[in-house]
Amino acid sequence: MNNSVIIKGNKYGIVVVLDAVMDFNELKEKIAEKFRDSAKFFDKAQMAISFEGRKLNNDEQREILNIIAEETELHVVCVIDNDPQKEEVFKKALDEKLMELSNTTGQFYKGNLRSGQVLESETSIIVIGDVNPGARLVSKGNIIVLGSLKGTVFAGATGNTNSFVMALEMNPVQIRIADTIARSPDKPVKDAVKETKIAFLENGNIYIEPLSKEVLNDINI
Repeated sequence: MNNSVIIKGNKYGIVVVLDAVMDFNELKEKIAEKFRDSAKFFDKAQMAISFEGRKLNNDEQREILNIIAEETELHVVCVIDNDPQKEEVFKKALDEKLMELSNTTGQFYKGNLRSGQVLESETSIIVIGDVNPGARLVSKGNIIVLGSLKGTVFAGATGNTNSFVMALEMNPVQIRIADTIARSPDKPVKDAVKETKIAFLENGNIYIEPLSKEVLNDINI
């Protein structure tokens, strides 16, 4: 029995196990023979396919798919790559895109947050009101307070270092962005100018600066 080509599958897809050392032209003949003999089992099914046992380049995969199309009426919907390194790259890219999307959307809250209140969101948070001492905001994205920020805020809760915190009056008890924490001084500056400020993470430190076009251009948001 020749095991140079083995087809394993279920109702959703098939795995084609290929001999690792056989000459590719000879292997193509074996593939054609195997699928020709198995054609009646596939009928006009739509399936995903993956290849194991042998590293194939794009051209070789294309040749094999052409053989399958010639010998069967099977419709290959997609080819699944079993390379764990590529899978990790795709996962990372997907996670980053989801993070980016979460930052471009936001949850609005209208009203003042009092001591003991906690507001958490999977997306950015925009508060139209004040965040008083003892209140807490937690967001996987950015936090914007259109009022006075005197409570505790945690932006980039899943580790997004590009997240920021902005407030019309910035005087929080504590700011956390990703894994970095900053606390307000015990004695706040008297007669400090009330202006819109933005807090962002750079080189492992949280910086709080007056909001300006230049600052916005310098940070990733």
